[in-house]
Amino acid sequence: MLSLLDLVDLSFKSLVANKLRSTLTALGVFMGVGAVNATLQVGDISRAIIAEQLAAREAPQVQIGTYVSEGRDANLEDMNYLQRNIQNITAISGMNYFSSEENKVFFRAQEAQPQMLAVTQDYLQTTGIKLLKGRFLNSSDFINYRPVIVIDKFLADKLFQKENPLEQQLFSDGRLYLVVGVIESKMSFGEEPKGSILLPISIYSAMTGMENIQLISIRPLHTEKMEEIKTKAEELLKKRLPNAEVYAYSNIEDIVAQKQTLEIASQGLTVVGMIALLIGGVGITNITIAAVIERTPEIGLRRAIGATKTEILWQFILEAAILSLFGGISAITAVHGITTVVAQTFALPYKFELKTVTLSLGSALFVGVGASFFPAFRASQLDPVKALR
Repeated sequence: MLSLLDLVDLSFKSLVANKLRSTLTALGVFMGVGAVNATLQVGDISRAIIAEQLAAREAPQVQIGTYVSEGRDANLEDMNYLQRNIQNITAISGMNYFSSEENKVFFRAQEAQPQMLAVTQDYLQTTGIKLLKGRFLNSSDFINYRPVIVIDKFLADKLFQKENPLEQQLFSDGRLYLVVGVIESKMSFGEEPKGSILLPISIYSAMTGMENIQLISIRPLHTEKMEEIKTKAEELLKKRLPNAEVYAYSNIEDIVAQKQTLEIASQGLTVVGMIALLIGGVGITNITIAAVIERTPEIGLRRAIGATKTEILWQFILEAAILSLFGGISAITAVHGITTVVAQTFALPYKFELKTVTLSLGSALFVGVGASFFPAFRASQLDPVKALR
């Protein structure tokens, strides 16, 4: 009985002896695996793009605003009410925007016009923004109306350059503010950064005489709960503020819509790739059947001199597996090269994934061996006497 190595060697010799047939079979596998692998690469790049966009933004949040023509606006009590009555939330915070005319800040000869936000104490937990230096606003700052601020890295680099921004004072709208912390720069809706200043919302109330909150942000415990939280928050606020227009939205709605579109496109491409691979499998079946018919006398001779049915079966299966691997590896190499060039040209996030290679080669082997099994089985069942005739 032949060993596995002997069967592999015999399969290689048979493939080399039939170059045209082997080439056509490998070409069919190449096209099918190429289509599947390209589809998987598109999916990987799409997911990487989405991940980059999400990483550049604040944490997923439901943001609620109100518009009131008469009656009161939302305030801290309403925010606390939402926190008590909505489940599955990680954090909740409120903020108010300063008008653009008040946003100019100065440090010595440096000037900037950042976004100025009056925030509540849980702002960092809600947005997911990290503290890089110093500290964040604490409860004592809010209670004692301290003129302290936290700035983002973009503004720190612009105003202070190589100096340490902590304990430095910024001048804005006739007031001095002490910098106590630096946070990372993040985007809320994909806008270009221009710098941010955070100060206690109690300072805003003291300056304006208003106790309202323009925007309430809720960070869900699970992203898939965002729509549920959005609906619940709107319902609760409408009950407390019957004269107000309440609007709620997600800060990642555009990315979610983009992700859904890419997933649909990726699924469509996957279907096309699988069809191409199946067509390659049909080609392997037809070529294997032709090979069995052509080599019937050889099969009969081998059976007559002692070859078993299992050896005949395995020889044809090994031939299909070798061609599938050859065609699959060639396709993966070609697609990787093309994808690398495209990714570098268009600055796309591409990484060679082992799981993608494994899935592509696995599908090639599955289809190749599966397509060749029936003809190989028929070859192994041939009667030696009839085959020799």
